[in-house]
Amino acid sequence: MKDKQPKKMTIYEYEERYVKRQNGKSAAFWVRAIAAIIGIAVFSCLFSVAYKVYTINKYVGYGAAAACFIAFIFLYLVPVVKILKTDYFKTNVNGKHAKEAKRHNKKVRRAIAEKIVHLNSAVDGAGWYDEREVDLLEYALKEGDDKAIKEQLTAMYSKSIKGTAKKLIGKSAVKSGTYSAISQSSTVDSALVAVVNLQMIKDIVFLYGFRPSDAKLLKIFAKVLQNSLIAYGLGGFKIGNGVVKTLGDAAKGIPILGSAISVLVDSSVQGVANATLTAVIGFQTIKYLNYEYKLQNILDGIDIEETQQEFVDTVQEVEQELKQNNKKKVKVPA
Repeated sequence: MKDKQPKKMTIYEYEERYVKRQNGKSAAFWVRAIAAIIGIAVFSCLFSVAYKVYTINKYVGYGAAAACFIAFIFLYLVPVVKILKTDYFKTNVNGKHAKEAKRHNKKVRRAIAEKIVHLNSAVDGAGWYDEREVDLLEYALKEGDDKAIKEQLTAMYSKSIKGTAKKLIGKSAVKSGTYSAISQSSTVDSALVAVVNLQMIKDIVFLYGFRPSDAKLLKIFAKVLQNSLIAYGLGGFKIGNGVVKTLGDAAKGIPILGSAISVLVDSSVQGVANATLTAVIGFQTIKYLNYEYKLQNILDGIDIEETQQEFVDTVQEVEQELKQNNKKKVKVPA
């Protein structure tokens, strides 16, 4: 007896399970709006630092202002622009736009594969990707085998890339906590948390080769803004030992941070808080990326052509049945 083939999901089932009603243009607008708000907050913090230096020495203040302006460009503008310019998978689609989304996603997968192969060969010792996995991906590209490209990317996202992303999160979290422990300034902490978070998101997006959709990116940027405000607020409050322990336990529970974060628990409560908040954003980012990659895989497995033909056939059957019913209702004259 032959094994029964699993039933393919139809586009209508996909819509029912995974598609959410949302305004794409509105999400794109708010992503940029919140990014701008973060930029204003970072710029204000940097301006505050430069102004303090200016009040001490006018000429040194000019130099500080120039340094802060350059820092704003490289620490805020560059990461945000790179994140927003990176392509993403279209997964929140209905039957009408499914074919177009599948074509778009296919191009994105190929572009990701080409970028990974190029980066691995161009940047000697980058160590972000597994050499054997990249070789298999390069072979699939040369053969023009889109199915193999998809399968290899899926394997990489679940293994080597995911592991590298966790290491990036760990480094960024420790960096955020260490800077906060050193600075002991609410204004500086606020700016540092924002720029470290944005740099981390940019690195994760670059590692994966695609960014989260506007709807998901909106949530991430909102979290970055929230973290920056929390970092600013923490400096103005004295936090008790109970909160210290809670934050320390939460930080230790996050993978990769390990013993490095324990040092921060003893040296600075604010450092632990900022490190933990940074780690949360990092794991939220890779969660969204993995989820949307999974969705595009599911969407790619749906045969849109057959589904549309099934719809046409159903409509024709309904029309035929209605015609037959109308014939039965017609009275034959005596």
